Amino acid sequence: MEKLFCCHLGISLSVIVATFRKPSKALPDLLREYNLPPGLFPQNITCYEFDATKGKLIVYLPSSCEVSFKDSSIVRYFTRVKGTLSRGKLTGIEGMKTKALIWVKVTGVAVESYKSDKVSFTTAGVKKSRPKDAYEMPRDAVRVEEF
Repeated sequence: MEKLFCCHLGISLSVIVATFRKPSKALPDLLREYNLPPGLFPQNITCYEFDATKGKLIVYLPSSCEVSFKDSSIVRYFTRVKGTLSRGKLTGIEGMKTKALIWVKVTGVAVESYKSDKVSFTTAGVKKSRPKDAYEMPRDAVRVEEF
């Protein structure tokens, strides 16, 4: 069972160390390995956990924040974003929203194929395609008061 864990918290990790090992790669590299854009999450994540056997990914951020991407899209993140990571997909997402006319929950992110130049965001059953290159580099996040 392969589990990755990376955290910079001031807590005792003795119990966690028995279950998780330090990840061998940064989150952008993990996303790239699964054919997702490496800039899908902000640059300032605190840490992440990944259980490769179940595909469970949890990303921790220091505060609720949002990122404006170069395609003018805006994504907001809670302090903990959870989802299931598989080839070209992050599904069952909790803790991510995007701005349409109003803020809507993002439930999935997908890239159709390795050569695709689009990334699809699923919100309330509706898919919105965006240019993949807008998410190629992790960007700085701006703190927001409410998610």
